[in-house]
Amino acid sequence: MLEVIRGIATALAPRLVEIRRHIHGFPELSGQEWQTAAYVAGVLSSCGLTVREAVAKTGLLADLGTGDAPLVAVRADLDALPIQEATGLAYSSRIPGVMHACGHDVHTTVALGTAMVLSQLGVPLPGRVRFLFQPAEETAQGARWMVEAGALENVIALLGVHVWPALPGGTVGIRYGALTAAADELDITILGESGHGARPHEAIDAVWIAAQVISNLQQAISRTQNALRPMILTIGKIQGGRAANVIADQVQLFGTVRSLHPETRLQLPQWIEGIVQNTCATYHARYTLEYRTGVPGVQNDPGLTQLVEQSAHSAWGTERVQILAEPSLGAEDFSLYLEKVPGTMFRLGTGVAGQPYYSLHHPKFTVDEAAILTGVVTMASSVWNFWQQDFSHQNFSHQKMAQSS
Repeated sequence: MLEVIRGIATALAPRLVEIRRHIHGFPELSGQEWQTAAYVAGVLSSCGLTVREAVAKTGLLADLGTGDAPLVAVRADLDALPIQEATGLAYSSRIPGVMHACGHDVHTTVALGTAMVLSQLGVPLPGRVRFLFQPAEETAQGARWMVEAGALENVIALLGVHVWPALPGGTVGIRYGALTAAADELDITILGESGHGARPHEAIDAVWIAAQVISNLQQAISRTQNALRPMILTIGKIQGGRAANVIADQVQLFGTVRSLHPETRLQLPQWIEGIVQNTCATYHARYTLEYRTGVPGVQNDPGLTQLVEQSAHSAWGTERVQILAEPSLGAEDFSLYLEKVPGTMFRLGTGVAGQPYYSLHHPKFTVDEAAILTGVVTMASSVWNFWQQDFSHQNFSHQKMAQSS
């Protein structure tokens, strides 16, 4: 069956590049993916899939196969980023200030290609497949919306893909266990007392104290946190002050906190507040602090990860499959699905040979489009092999309990 899948996918490859370029040229922001969803629904309907639109606002579901057997699901995300594209490509974004700089156009194309291939096999599928096209991944809201809308009903396993420009185009990256970090948000307000810029000793300088808070937080990481359990705290936005010659009475700090280990994550709010509290008390300032829990880290199911690894090995050989030694401290709301069902996400290498490396979310980010074929064959063969290897709900439940114990 692998050669049949490869043959169909190869014949579809030019069409898949066209699909990707169309989606890339008309990106839409999180929660606004109306046209993208309509385009995807049209492609799926032409392949004979049953499509449900307006799921989780701007998402959609499509099922392939008959009967009432449990479903294996394939997830893709639809949204783009508020970035002005600077690639200079002929098919660059036509929407000012919006760009597919995280590869969601490729994810959507890989899922569409998988649906197209599986619908053309010429033999009945041994099971059923659901395709989840999710909105609002970039704002970490869409997966929760999809779950609340019932997208995982009767789903017993979930497969996902994410482009990875650090890997050569056409490479499949496999990661057992932790793939991404938990991501939380932090808002701190430093409250001082205003005064004349020439007489700072008569005021309580919120700008200077905010600087001390930032420095103390960063320095404390290396001396109070376990270096073998990495975490990152980044203050990405600061606002405050009224004029150049006025001591600021209020400064707001906005940040993100990333961590890999659940134990570390649990103690971070108290640890952060202790440092902020002590710093402010030293200089007679007050503060408010809001710590918002975001998405957990992606923990790949071992059985499904092995399934994808074996499928990729069979399709592409060992030279194009890499076991990733390290997780990413980036975040993915794919993890919210994994609180309900077991799943795995693989990395799809999209690095362009001979061109400069540009990371995800960069205005010059681009991909090796030949990798689309790699992603489709890997995903479609993994779905087929899922049923051939007779994975069961009981097996997954056992694995989930083993991971959490």
